[in-house]
Amino acid sequence: MRFEGKSVVVTGASSGMGRQIAYDFAKEGATVVAVARRAGRLEELAGQVESDGLPGKVLPYVGDVCSREVNEGMIDFAVEKCGKLDVLVNNAGIMDGFEAIGDISDERWDQVFAVNVKGPMFAMRKAVQVMLGQKTRGNIVNVASIGGTNGARAGAAYTASKHALVGMTENTGYMYAHEGIRCNAICPGGVETEISGSMMSGSGINQFGMGRAMAGLDKEIRTGKPEELAAAVLFVASDEASFMTGACVKVDGGVSVN
Repeated sequence: MRFEGKSVVVTGASSGMGRQIAYDFAKEGATVVAVARRAGRLEELAGQVESDGLPGKVLPYVGDVCSREVNEGMIDFAVEKCGKLDVLVNNAGIMDGFEAIGDISDERWDQVFAVNVKGPMFAMRKAVQVMLGQKTRGNIVNVASIGGTNGARAGAAYTASKHALVGMTENTGYMYAHEGIRCNAICPGGVETEISGSMMSGSGINQFGMGRAMAGLDKEIRTGKPEELAAAVLFVASDEASFMTGACVKVDGGVSVN
């Protein structure tokens, strides 16, 4: 019950890590504004939280995180319902097709940056403005990637976008440390999600880039489970991590040190 009475916003909450993160916050007593484009999935999540008798609740908020209006609206919605914003989790993200720089298209680059960089920027900007006006302040957790700390495990667009998200995390953590606002990132490796499943199917994947990104990986290192990543997010968001800000925590089973 670390988040009893807390107001939390989680993007990309309709599946995978985001769904688990939202569920686990509700399990610990939070009111969670769950954000995604798929309304049906969000309603299913809210229904499961209620039927499972969790102490918290999920409030669906349908929208595309590429939009400034959606990012600002989801935070306004949380404040309207709870009177405050305690935690923002920028989890929504998309992969590229493992294209190396020689193969990347303008369209793919813009799409990846719209979701992975511009969306979190809109959300963080609004969240900081709200938190500065609260006595309780708050904190931000960005779901980045080892692609944002190591340069060889994804395509050019995804790698660059996650480096940008790591940079925003570190900068924000420093800029507002004296104001009591924390900002940290979780950097997963491979995780069992819809994205990883479609990636492994080879649909729309650049085989040259995929081969280079996977070269030299220890195939005995397992992929993570959404609940393992959610546990890391909740720890970083909790008061147990009160001395952490500007940190980028690798949660990858050892892939980045392979």
